[in-house]
Amino acid sequence: MPVETLISALVGAVFGSLGWLLVGLFIQRAQFMRQARNATRAVYIELEMNRLNIATADEYGAYLGLSRSSFERLLPELATWLTANDLRLVAAAYMSHAGYEQARTVPDLPTPMRHEALSAILAAHDAALDLLGRLVFSRAERQPPASGVSHDRV
Repeated sequence: MPVETLISALVGAVFGSLGWLLVGLFIQRAQFMRQARNATRAVYIELEMNRLNIATADEYGAYLGLSRSSFERLLPELATWLTANDLRLVAAAYMSHAGYEQARTVPDLPTPMRHEALSAILAAHDAALDLLGRLVFSRAERQPPASGVSHDRV
């Protein structure tokens, strides 16, 4: 076998292997980003449901349970995709559930104090929802529906 043919074959094998490696990494990264985006959307929906329950408690005194199962299950995906500050913002909304539980279970808590606590918990959820909404939904997806029904936050 001539040396020129051997060198050409080796160069082609190296470049072919590198090409397949890069394509594989690109495909793997795209799949990871899809999974992280879907995980973040699930946490967004859970936060939105929790926010509605908190607003109901603040407005009407009807305390419903708050959920954290999506956050706990999908935390590894969130932790690798979100920056530390963004993750801290989302975690703060979930940590505020302790305050919600206290407002729910302490019967002699003065009404102004209860309202102030629930307002702070709502603010934590709003901050997390605004952040996650910008990250995972396009501008068009964040617009209210054209049906005339407003889905603005309470």
